[in-house]
Amino acid sequence: MTLFTPLAIRIGALRWLPKYLRQITAFDKFLQRVSRGQLSLLWLAGLPGLMLIVVGRKSGIPRSTPLLCVPYGDGHLIAGSNFGGEGQPVWVVNVRAAARVTIVVDRRRREAVPREVSGAERDLVWAHMLKTWPNYARYAERTDRVIPVFLLEPAA
Repeated sequence: MTLFTPLAIRIGALRWLPKYLRQITAFDKFLQRVSRGQLSLLWLAGLPGLMLIVVGRKSGIPRSTPLLCVPYGDGHLIAGSNFGGEGQPVWVVNVRAAARVTIVVDRRRREAVPREVSGAERDLVWAHMLKTWPNYARYAERTDRVIPVFLLEPAA
């Protein structure tokens, strides 16, 4: 947590933010590329983040998406919240179809096995995720869909 974390949480709660998700993601990817992974919007906000790289289920092309993550055991939790927007992020369907994904955390690239969390386990990890990013609760209120949660565990 940094001095900017409370500000990031306030900005992340804005109802109009989902309209700019594409631009925010593009800027974060640009920032990470020009800084050679030294900087990201999440890092500047004092929040844990990762770069998710997953092969498109139809295209076969690897796609990268910067995401807020929550460390959990040996892995990381991610949520397909889309800032509470109507539709789910495209990466969600690609992760559901993938046996493995690649993640970059702290400039370290590694393979991970994704598992969608459901039921009582989802309730448990959701509560854990809210400690890092309380806006997930707001996002859940904004949408009728259940926000998918994935645990990315290190590949053997």
